Amino acid sequence: MIPIMPGTKDMAINIQTIGKMQADVSVPGSKSYTQRALVTAFLGEGRSRLRNVLFADDTRQLIDALRALGGMIERDKGDLVVEGTGGVVRTPEAPLHLGNNGTAMRFLASLVCLGKGPVILTGDPRLCERPVKPLMGYLENLGVSYRYLGHDGFPPVEILASGLKGASLVIRNTESSQYISSILLAAPYAAGQVRIRLTGEIVSRPYVDMTLGVMADFGVNVQEEESGSYAVPSGTGYVGRDYTIEGDASSASYFFLAAMLCNGAVRVLNMNPRSGQGDLGLLDHFVKLGGDLTCGDTWIELRGKGLSAGDEVIDMGDMPDMVPTLAVLAAFRRGTTEIRRVAHLRIKESNRLAALVNELNRIGAKAREEGDGLVIEGGNLHGAAIETYNDHRMAMSFAVAGLVVPGITIKNPRCVDKSFPTFWDEFKRLG
Repeated sequence: MIPIMPGTKDMAINIQTIGKMQADVSVPGSKSYTQRALVTAFLGEGRSRLRNVLFADDTRQLIDALRALGGMIERDKGDLVVEGTGGVVRTPEAPLHLGNNGTAMRFLASLVCLGKGPVILTGDPRLCERPVKPLMGYLENLGVSYRYLGHDGFPPVEILASGLKGASLVIRNTESSQYISSILLAAPYAAGQVRIRLTGEIVSRPYVDMTLGVMADFGVNVQEEESGSYAVPSGTGYVGRDYTIEGDASSASYFFLAAMLCNGAVRVLNMNPRSGQGDLGLLDHFVKLGGDLTCGDTWIELRGKGLSAGDEVIDMGDMPDMVPTLAVLAAFRRGTTEIRRVAHLRIKESNRLAALVNELNRIGAKAREEGDGLVIEGGNLHGAAIETYNDHRMAMSFAVAGLVVPGITIKNPRCVDKSFPTFWDEFKRLG
């Protein structure tokens, strides 16, 4: 169905339309769980075996960085075997280059503080446009010294590692839950107890719960003293274990979108319907907008029955990565869709709000940025060459639009390697 052009990442592919379909697909392991499990296994005592790991650009960059910090991480068939360091972090010989992996940048900013000596964290030009100033301010309260090597508040940053001290932090109105997760993951190895109190607007809150769950799985139970207040026990550490990573809900969303737009059925085979991944919340919105949901123990199926019309206001603050998926669906609806509480998408792999406005308008929808989100009016859609801004989620979302709208071309299709290298193979199963 889809001609995947050989050659460089710059070559475009043309998407062919299909009719009503029924398909079974699989998705890789969760990127969010993989990165959290890698950090806890690296810091832990003893050996861990991580199963169903996502092998993609982002996770390879994190693995390379952890190896440079003293980790012994080997691939064994489809698994990763990690020899834990017991909290000992080596000073790397060279700067840690993290590509455009914002999660790794933030997680490692706290982790490298547990070592001794200078560590430089850097990455691609886009990563160096993504702020770290709030996180560095919190780490300063934990006794960390650092300096920016470029623009103030942005990578590259040099951290003068000498350990973390205990402290009580108040985190208010944070633009990224990854700042919180970063501190939580390293906090068991601080010299004293770390307490964190969250106040105000906390976006992507389910990802904090995911972090706490992975920490508990590896032996560190964080006490929630009251709602939004956490005490991380000091003098404890992670323990290596055999750990299976569940399928990625973010990656599954594009196939659920296909079911909605094509009035077909897609079953994602390796998904846990009881997962704590916040991005599964997108299914609630899809059901409201015209989907029919069925679940088994290890699969989720969505059937599209025709998109509902009318105006909708949807809060996506807890699942911002799902905004491109929902925005493409909104372009096909009769009515106006307002997507709210996602201002932080301006500092993702691309400025996703601006990128979505550009590309939705390019195919004939009416979209605009407004306040902390987007307003999208469905239109008479037509084909176009889609700019992906080297953003995997832009490529995958607009590829699905091409199943219905003739003439959609996706530029830089290999940008999906960041999170879903086998996306195009699975996409072919829809035809």
